Amino acid sequence: MTAEHDEQPHAAVASVPSCHGDATGAVAPEGAPVVALAGAPNVGKSTLFNTLTGARRTMGNWPGTTVEVGRGAWKAAETYDLVDLPGAYSLDPASPDEALTRTLLLDVPAAERPEAVVVTVDAAHLGRSLYLVAQLREHAYRIVVALTMVDVAARRGITVDSAALGAALGVPVVQVDPRRRTGIDDLQRAVARAVRGPVTPPRDFPAADDDGFALADDRFAWIERAVDSATAREAVTRRSWSDTFDRIALSRVWGPIVFALAMWAVFQITTTVAAPLQDGLDTLVAGPLSDGASWVLQQAGLDTTVVHGLLIDGLIAGVGMLLTFVPLMALMFLLLALLEDSGYMARAAVVADRWMRAMGLPGKAFLPLIVGFGCNVPAISATRVLSTPRQRILTALLVPFTSCSARLTVYVLLATIFFPRYAGTVVFAMYVVSILLIVGVGLLLKKTLWRAVGSEPLMMDLPPYQRPTLRLISLVTWVRLKGFLRTASGIIVVTVIVVWALQSWPVRGDGSFGDTPVEDSAYAVVSQTVTPIFQPTGFAAWQTTGALVTGFVAKEAVISSWAQTYAVDDPGATGDDSALGAKITEAFEESSGGHTAPAVFAFMVFLLAYTPCVATLAAQRREIGMRWTVFGVGMQFVVAWVLAVAVFQVGRLLW
Repeated sequence: MTAEHDEQPHAAVASVPSCHGDATGAVAPEGAPVVALAGAPNVGKSTLFNTLTGARRTMGNWPGTTVEVGRGAWKAAETYDLVDLPGAYSLDPASPDEALTRTLLLDVPAAERPEAVVVTVDAAHLGRSLYLVAQLREHAYRIVVALTMVDVAARRGITVDSAALGAALGVPVVQVDPRRRTGIDDLQRAVARAVRGPVTPPRDFPAADDDGFALADDRFAWIERAVDSATAREAVTRRSWSDTFDRIALSRVWGPIVFALAMWAVFQITTTVAAPLQDGLDTLVAGPLSDGASWVLQQAGLDTTVVHGLLIDGLIAGVGMLLTFVPLMALMFLLLALLEDSGYMARAAVVADRWMRAMGLPGKAFLPLIVGFGCNVPAISATRVLSTPRQRILTALLVPFTSCSARLTVYVLLATIFFPRYAGTVVFAMYVVSILLIVGVGLLLKKTLWRAVGSEPLMMDLPPYQRPTLRLISLVTWVRLKGFLRTASGIIVVTVIVVWALQSWPVRGDGSFGDTPVEDSAYAVVSQTVTPIFQPTGFAAWQTTGALVTGFVAKEAVISSWAQTYAVDDPGATGDDSALGAKITEAFEESSGGHTAPAVFAFMVFLLAYTPCVATLAAQRREIGMRWTVFGVGMQFVVAWVLAVAVFQVGRLLW
């Protein structure tokens, strides 16, 4: 296999499917002035884009949250077509996402360039942030500098004079705080003047010598003069609380412990607090919703076997059961948004990088892997931040082993059924297994396929700790929850209908369509065909393996398939979580020969390790090509099967 596909250019405004994908805002009218939004990672660029356009780009107080181009309508004095470029420290690309930024700003014909560029600059790290400005000032561009993180700079004793900085740079400078929506009006006025005004002439700079040193030296000197003329520093002798906490959070010993405790707390709170809300929704689905739907069908004269089966046993049983997990997902997204917005998740990346890199994984690769714990699809796209094709392929093959939030619903269901007192700890354990799996498979691939690939340190700016804002964490939570609901209302509905049709289609016995025992249906026959493969795993029941087959489409479909299977088998169990739990328990007890707990853990490990969903495969095919995608699918199934067999066979000897 080769990696030539990875070098193909990416579409500038490609849309990436995701179970937690970004929603887009209003579209600018054709012919609207194009304004580009550029800047280094983690300076508030995407947050500013969301504030200006009302779009819903992925946001987080840690680097790597923007790896594609976003567009939206910025309605100011006039409407602008605002383009959110991938984060870039400079116009000398070190990765595909930075190369895309350079292409859209410099390498396209002059007629296709944006009318103006807003460059976000971190006031707390002014010198480092101005390198991109220095490069843009060497070209004829209308530039406006948006100065962010002013409050963080002030806490560090740094004061920036915007007017003086603007005079030194030769472009307008506006202080903005997109988190609190301050300075937005000033930025709108500055951009309006820039768009209507003439192009700013390039600054004087020397011609680069063969090695480019003279030009680089001139840039740094120009930046130093600008910083010196615009900043004042106060002596800060007292160690800040954030520095004190970082001594613990970034420690080689205490850092992993703090991270583990934080994640354990997230899952413990999630499973404990959301349980009563889930029970309430269970009752609603099993009682008023199902009964009401049956009454409506009767009144309309549509209460036939087929219609009743599709609506009650299919959609309400399948999708309804999945929607009972909405409170749990919302709470988990909220807690993770708090950790991200506070700035802690970036520290977690640093902690993980140290031991991940020591085991042979590229340091920077952990950023897309972290994204994968939310959703594998954008994580695959996030591999564009890596500098070499081999690293991008390796990381894209490892991302599917990160336990995305879609798997969480299945973990919680099984944990609450079989280990109710320790549900949060069991769910947390699955995420620990996910990390160990990434490390193990990564080492195996490195020692076999990529012996020459070298690890490299993680280079990133640690964001400041910040007090989470209600608006931002609510927005991030809603965007992710809406992605979960979109999956339930889209691909899951289609899957539910297909599963219902297969369960209604008799292939043996004397039943008719819509009126046949589920064990005589096409669904059961297909499931029974693949069941022998799982005999050594302890969960070789056709109802269980059938759920895994539909889980190939989307992991949430595992729950909806179970709910449908047992609703068809026992109509009185429709939407009833306790009845569903009893049926699932019975299946695991029978298939495992009484070794239920090891079989359940083996099932969860298999669910974790095999192919996440078809959307992930589409993302892999786009980023690393079909051959590596097919290789990944085969590898994931083999790893999942071997681990599941090992867990059950060892577990039944000990349990």
